[in-house]
Amino acid sequence: MASAPFTVYRMAVCLYNGVTSLDYQGPVELLALRSTPIRKMFPDLLGANETNCAIDATYLANTLDPIVPLAGPKVLPDQTYDDAKEQFDIIFIPGGACSVRKGTEHSLMNFLKRQGPHVKYILAVCTGSWILSSTGLLDGKRATSNKAMFKAIQEDTKDLPITWIAKARWVATEDKKIWSSSGITAGTDLAYAFLEHITGKGPAEASAGLLEMMVKGEGDDPFAAKYGLV
Repeated sequence: MASAPFTVYRMAVCLYNGVTSLDYQGPVELLALRSTPIRKMFPDLLGANETNCAIDATYLANTLDPIVPLAGPKVLPDQTYDDAKEQFDIIFIPGGACSVRKGTEHSLMNFLKRQGPHVKYILAVCTGSWILSSTGLLDGKRATSNKAMFKAIQEDTKDLPITWIAKARWVATEDKKIWSSSGITAGTDLAYAFLEHITGKGPAEASAGLLEMMVKGEGDDPFAAKYGLV
């Protein structure tokens, strides 16, 4: 029997000043275990649970200047949004202190609108879904977001046809194109669920096991009650 074709998913990680580092660093750590460089350096890293795909990240920002996150070290982007002409397979949108959608950089919004119709998957962590709400890509869709900011997000987007799910660690749209998570650490649970979707359960479990990760499910969200949402 012929083996399944090898797929390389090109993932754009969208950065901006004030981004929450853990929103993307945890998920990228999990997903990038299957990056092309790591597969070459450590071909036996995941053993028999390897799969026929790689996920390679490119870090984008408004300029090539170092990104200053909310906390943690500065980050050097690979490309600007305006210079990124290729069509990516995955777009990853973290949240952050500056992600109130009306103040989001125009170059990022233009990039999302340009890429959104043809991208295979969009992953939005924390208030990253708030950014995404301005593009129209969430219209008619279900999504979730940071629970501390949830009511503010609902109020700000009340005129948009988005169904915000209060109690959810993460949410995927019916077509599995757009994935959104609750606050910060929930992004790693979203990344696990997404990885399981594209690779199957065995490879996803192997990756999580290597990181000693305790996985939370879609409805495992105590913070909805903590913030009076349910």
